[in-house]
Formats: sequence, C-alpha cells, structure tokens
Amino acid sequence: MDYPPPPPGGPFAGHPPHPPFAPQQQAREQRPYPPPPRRHAGPPGRPYGGPAHPPPPRYHQGGRRKGGSGVAVVIGVLGGIAGLFVVLVVIAAAVSSFADRDWTSPIALPTYTPPTFDEPERPTEPSRTDDRSEPPNRQDQETDSTESTDPAQRARPTLNRSLQNNTLYRAGGLPAINCPGGGASIYNHAQLKALILKTSRCMDRVWSQVLTRQGIRWHRPGYAIAARSGRGACGDYPSPGSIVPYYCPRNTTIYASTSAMARGSGNSQGYGQTTSWHGGIISMMAHEYGHHVQHLSGLSDSWWTKTLASTSNSGKLALSRRFELQATCFAGMFMRAASATYPVPPSRRRVLYFFHSRVGDWPGRPRDHGSPPNNGRWFRQGYEKNKAFQCNTWLAPPNTTS
Repeated sequence: MDYPPPPPGGPFAGHPPHPPFAPQQQAREQRPYPPPPRRHAGPPGRPYGGPAHPPPPRYHQGGRRKGGSGVAVVIGVLGGIAGLFVVLVVIAAAVSSFADRDWTSPIALPTYTPPTFDEPERPTEPSRTDDRSEPPNRQDQETDSTESTDPAQRARPTLNRSLQNNTLYRAGGLPAINCPGGGASIYNHAQLKALILKTSRCMDRVWSQVLTRQGIRWHRPGYAIAARSGRGACGDYPSPGSIVPYYCPRNTTIYASTSAMARGSGNSQGYGQTTSWHGGIISMMAHEYGHHVQHLSGLSDSWWTKTLASTSNSGKLALSRRFELQATCFAGMFMRAASATYPVPPSRRRVLYFFHSRVGDWPGRPRDHGSPPNNGRWFRQGYEKNKAFQCNTWLAPPNTTS
C-alpha cells in the first residue's frame, strides 16, 4: 500500500490531510513499503553460506616402494576421488535444499467457517443505503450509471461491513483466470505500464465476480501510471524518496511510477534489486487492488472508524498492520488465480514468496505494514489457501500481524 512515511509526532502525523470521516468517505494515509535490502549471499566464495569445497587431496609422487606401495597409491587415489565425490554430492544437496527453501509458512485460521451460498438471503434494503457507504465522487457516479438493471443485481442483501465478519469472507476463492504475463521488461516504461493495465483487467474479472455474487457493489478502480512521478488526489506519487504505488480512496485510483518501482528513488532501492521478473511488481499492484476490495466491502470504513477511536499510537499501528497484511493476502489470492497462465511455476512461486518476505517494516521505519516475515506469510496464505476468509487478519493472533 502505500503512504509516505510520517515525520516525528506519531504514526499518522504529517500525512496527506484526511477529510472528516464519514461512512461515505474515508481516506487513508499512504505509507510505503521500505525498500528491500540486497540479498545476503554469504561469505566470499560461498554463494549459499555453506561449507567451502575442500582442497583436492595431495598425492605422493615418486617411484615404487616395497610392500605393494604401488597398490597402496592406487587405492589412496581412488579413495580420495570417492571422498571428494561424496563431499560434492553433500554440497549439491545443500544447495538444492536452499533453493527449495520455503521462506515463510502460511497462517492457520480455523476459527471461521463462512456460511454456505445456499442459505436464505437476509431482507434487502434500499440501494441508497449502499450508496451512502461509498465516496460521493464523480467517478463513482459515472460508474453507477452503467450498472446492470437486472433486478437480481439491484436487490442486494444486507451487507456486513465489519472487520471480523465482513460479507466479503463468504466469497470463497478467486476463480482461475487466463492472464498471461508475457516477457515485459520492468525497466521499460511502456511495456510495464501495458502489463499493469492488462493484468488489472484480469483482477477486475475475478474480483467483480466474487464481490457481486455477495451483493457487494463493484466498480473498476482508476489508474495513473507515470514513467517517473506525478501528483494525484492523495498527493505526489511516488512520495519523495519512495518507490511504492498507492491506492487513493478519495477517487478510487491506483497511482504508480514505473521507474521508481523498478530502479528505486533516492536512497530507496527498487523492486528490481530483489527480482527483475515482472511478477513481483504485478503482485504489488494486486496488493493495491486489495485495498480497492477493502474499500468496496466496507473493511476500509470499519478500519478507519476503529483507528480514530484508538487512543494510542501503538493501537493505531497495530490496526494498520492488520489492514495492510490483509491486502497482501488478497494479492496472493490473485497471483494464485493467474498462476496457470501467467505462468507461475514452482521456481517463480518461490521468487514471489521470497520477494514478499523482503518488504515490510524494517528497523527505523514506522511499524505500520508488518514485519517482512509476516508479510511473506500472509502473501503465501492468500496464494496457498485462496479463500477470502483465510485473509481475515482481524481474527489472527497478534504475533502473526506484528
């Protein structure tokens, strides 16, 4: 997600000004993921931090000796070769184990079972009630005018917009989507922008399907993708010295700089320092789309209400971390939905797990997004479980959202 880091004075001081909170409109500060540090490769000459190769055995040179010395020399040479072979096999196994290492483990959330889709719907309420839950901006109004006139679409059940029991959790998983990524370069603005917009349509198709099935009004977010920088409704993008995209709830638009994400900005390294594969950046854009899903389902409203009611900085930060980690989990759900055709083979899946375990709250940064290990766990949670209720960070133990 994605708001500029706050200056001293509290976790939310100095951010773009928020309008007065109301159910129709909530605005969230955009705080960035800190830059992922370079991957540590271990001591010089040991790319995986494992044992160095032993020196080859030294063999005696010279003539034959009494007592079958020639045979002993041959046996010694063969034994040395065999020993070296064993060492090489052990090292190869260690390297393979390192490459296949799962950087994080998913979170277990067995405490919530979503209702079945066949249960009777609750009494409906006038559609204008839902209208009051969305920001009264022009983009929303224009989108509403194009919505289906099907009575089944107009008659929506009463929605639960709370954090722990939101209607969204009934949605199940995202369906598989045909969404090939191709060979776009993250260092080419035109190619990366085209890929972002192309994959955003895939996100539209899967999320609109599961949201509208639950009676949650859906509309596509806007996009502003700059080569270097720009200014949007929630401020500069990226914010000075930052690299991250952000979602602005004031006009439901996602803002991003392709050069900042790929190459970095100021002292912040780009995502390209972690992986040059475009799947890393697309999964970050899926995180921003996750904030759009939170906005449409009322999770954003409920989070902001609870944040305003919190009387401590630590309480506000704890809520922010759960909010951000939930969006990361939603990103994992989308990458799983697209995995067959994007494609995301096992090697690329490990790249995604590693990538998301390198973004989050690093020392010296605000503790508002969650630790890198927990960020990686929640991405994997979404990818492996692919169930909306399994992204319910509001029911998760505190140590998984720290």
